[in-house]
Formats: sequence, structure tokens, C-alpha cells
Amino acid sequence: MIGLIAIIIVAAIAFIPGNETDNPASGVSDEAVSGGSNELASGDSNVSTSQGSDELVAAIGTHGGEPETGFNPITGWGYSREPLVQSTLFEKDSNGSLINDLATNYSVSDDGFTWTVDVRNDVKFHDGVPLTARDVAFTFNTAANSSGVDLSVLKNAVALDNYTVEFTLNDPQTTFIHKLAAVGIVPEHAYNETYGEHPIGSGPYRFVEWDKGQQAIFEANPDYYGQKPYFKKLTLLFMQSDTAFAAAKSGQVDVAEIPSSYANQKVDGMKIVSLSSIDARGITFPMQPDTGKKTENGYSIGNNVTSDPAIRKALNIGINRQTLIDGALNGQGEEEFTGVDKLPWGNKEAIFEDGKVDEAKKILADAGWEDTDSDGILEKNGTKAEFTLLYYSGAQERQALSVALSEEAKKLGINIKVEGKSWDEIDTLAHSTPVIFGFGTLDPTDLYLKYYSKSYDPANYNNIILYNNSVVDNYLRTAITSTDEDTANKNWQLAAWDGTTGFSEKGDATWLWIATINYMYIMDKDIDFGTPKIQPHGADIFGNILEWKRTEN
Repeated sequence: MIGLIAIIIVAAIAFIPGNETDNPASGVSDEAVSGGSNELASGDSNVSTSQGSDELVAAIGTHGGEPETGFNPITGWGYSREPLVQSTLFEKDSNGSLINDLATNYSVSDDGFTWTVDVRNDVKFHDGVPLTARDVAFTFNTAANSSGVDLSVLKNAVALDNYTVEFTLNDPQTTFIHKLAAVGIVPEHAYNETYGEHPIGSGPYRFVEWDKGQQAIFEANPDYYGQKPYFKKLTLLFMQSDTAFAAAKSGQVDVAEIPSSYANQKVDGMKIVSLSSIDARGITFPMQPDTGKKTENGYSIGNNVTSDPAIRKALNIGINRQTLIDGALNGQGEEEFTGVDKLPWGNKEAIFEDGKVDEAKKILADAGWEDTDSDGILEKNGTKAEFTLLYYSGAQERQALSVALSEEAKKLGINIKVEGKSWDEIDTLAHSTPVIFGFGTLDPTDLYLKYYSKSYDPANYNNIILYNNSVVDNYLRTAITSTDEDTANKNWQLAAWDGTTGFSEKGDATWLWIATINYMYIMDKDIDFGTPKIQPHGADIFGNILEWKRTEN
């Protein structure tokens, strides 16, 4: 059986000079750990934009943005982030360690298929109705039958009594604990098809109103069982980052997410802070050649360029990641080589030296790629070393990285054509065309879904490259089913590189990982936001909202 898994990540939060608006140990400063102000640029005066000191107005696109289906955890609201309105069974502290929230204890059967969780008996929903194990079971069973949350591992949940819930799994995945920390609990008695528009939960904030396309308002829950929030009213404005910065300058908001290009701006009474993250940007490489195969939806499978390991390896070692970060991200990021470099299951032996143009050219030449017509693009057997790279058209930072990567690739004789698309368009092309994605979570299941051969699920981009390596599969299965954390982490690491094979560049070079991005915010100088939690894909700026307060001017 496993206890509360302590995930100590010493470098996921750093105040150093990122930004992402999206659809998932080095560099930690003492200021970051203590929640220091990290004033990269600020003015001299100190003015508050709030109507009251205990009110907070925030334009935070990265906290999930405006949810299409409302503030409903079953359809994805707050997944792996602070849901504000709802409570979770477990949560994660600023070090990434799992701690109790609604849960008071849990146990796992010897075979790993049955999980039993004890629930607090002193919690009420915002309408005064007590929260019980029936609500927990209802939430997870309903979520498992929806498309908003991936709970495919869950067979069913049953309330054994008012304060004990039993989960039965389809597969003995020890990482199920992370699901229990990710899904907010909804009330069975008040859940219906319009719940997301008028949510009731047991969290630190009560829902007040939602003006679609504009804002959502929340008020502190006076009956909250945990620490009471300092800010009694929280208003979320739904703005793009450029607009949010303008709103901050004009005094309309207290906190705003901003683009990395604004790192050196000065605004009177405000400070600019930057949070490093585990949110990595990487590019998929379709692993199979194009043989005319189609998906069940008729989408093309395979790519005759990226299926060549020489192309994949050459790009991985030939590009200079720091150059991309300095240019495309204005320095707001850190180099990333495996997608999980900063995490306990990251394999440092899989990290390599990049920017080695000559070595990359040699790899290509040895594999038969040469420029026979002097156009600067290599060829092999009549095929040009060129491919299209897709990015989500709503993400400026992904566009910038894609364009910068294309320039780096030209040094190697590889031509990358960059195109922005909607997610619906990307869905039809991702089996045959490289895509720049964002991933970053404290749940190692993410590795399993990316690289395990049988995890293929295009709806969630699981193993979208159709990777199949039996040795890697064995490591991944051992890791996800192991009840010993050290054994699990060791096998996660071996899946990346065991000295002979793996999913990293040293092995099959399945992805081209580039960087983890920093999240940047501008906020009132007098806001003390405590010790931020580790920032995952999509950010979690309110993960420690109970620590936030105003200080004396």
C-alpha cells in the first residue's frame, strides 16, 4: 500500500524573468520559496485598484479561462487546479506533496484494485446540506461517464456509509491517488444539466454570478471548514493577456496575467512577477511512415520525414533551446529535454547537450540525407527534409516558438513550414503532422498516456504519435502498478532511457521538447501571495489563494 506520496520538487517555483493562454530544481530563489515580491519592474507609488482592501479583481486567463460549460468539475472546471467553489478529497501543497482536504485517511487493497477513503463529517455545501460519501461517489461515477475528465481507470465508486467511499478500479494504477486530488466534489441533490451555470460546492468561495464573456464573481464561504480566505470577494475578468495588461495599467484590476514581452514594463503601484513551471512545450513526431493508412475517421496516418529517426535526433541535438527561449519567450522559460526534467520521475541520464549543429548534420548525412539541388533543403530518395508544424492559433507563445524553431532547423537543412490551426483542425491532422503541445502535471500517468502503446486515444491526444516499444511498455506498466514509490520512479526514468532504448532523444527521440514556460503576472505591490504552488500546464495562480492577503503600504 502507498501512503501520501511526497513529491518534492525543488525547482518548480522561481521568480525569474512566461505566459500561456491555452485549451498540462534549478533556479529556485530564496524569494520564491518565501513568496518574495520579485519586482522585475515597477513604479514608485503604491496604489490599490480594489474598491475594498478585502476584494480582489483578477484577469487570469490561465486559471482555465472562461469555462465553456461553466464551473463544473465533472466537465473539467478546476481539474488539477484550485476549483474555488468545490473541495477535493486531497490537494497538493507548495512542494507538490499530497495532503488531506475532504479526506481524512485512505487505504488500498493488496491487489491495488480497491481504494477506500474516509471523508470528513463536518463539511456542508454552500446551501447548508451536509456533504457525505454519497456525494463523492456520485461525483466520480458521473465524471467517469462524461468526456470532461479522464477517469477510464475507474470501474465504479460506492458509499459504504455516510463518510466512507470505496473506489474499484479496472486497472491497479497507483497513480489513481492523483485523480482524487484533481476532481472537485459536487452535491448529488443539486446537480443537473445547468449546474455549471449555478454551481454549489463546499470550497472556500461561493458562486455569486457569471456574466458570460465578461466576468464571474465569488464570495468567501463563511462556513468553510478550512482556513478562511482574506479576500472576501473575488472577481474574475475574462480577458486576453494584452487587454488584461491595459486594464492593470488603468487601475481596473489588482492582478493580471501578462505576456512575456511585458517583463520590463513599469506600472506605478504594481509589481511584475514571474513563476517558473513544469508546463513544457514539445513537438510530436509521427513515428510511422505514410503508407496510406487512415484512422477510423479517415484521417491520414504517418509522415515520411519524421518517421526517420535521423531527422528526429538531428533536430533534438541540433537546435539551441536557450536561443529559442531568449527570442520567442523573451527569456521567460527554462530548457526542457524530456518533458519531465524537473520531476522526480525525470531521468537526468536522458538529458543531452544541444546546439550541436555539426553533429546533427553528420547524423543526417550518415542516414543518407543530402542537398542534391543546392536549395538548402536536404533530400533522401526523392523526399525533401521538410514538414509542416502546427500550433494552436490562439497561442501567441506557441506561434513564436514554432517560427523560431523553423529558423533553427534551416541550419540543419530541414525546412519546417509553420501553420496555425484551430483544435478541431489539428484533430484531423495530428496523426500525420507534428504539433506543438503543452504538457505539465504532477501526475506521472501523463507519461504512461504519451508513450504506452495501448494508451492510444486521439480524443485526448494520448500516444498520438502511435509509439510502440515493448521495452518501454514494460517499464511503464511496472511504474504505474508499483506500490513502492522508489520502484515506480525508477521505472518511469528507465522508460526514458535505460542505456539502450527509451522514449527520449538518446533512444527513439519520440518528441522534440523545447522549454518549460514561465507564467507572468502584474499585481498590486501590496498583495502578498504567499508561497505559490507548483505551476502545472494551464497554471494555478490561485492554488494557494488562502494565503493571499494585502500588506501595509
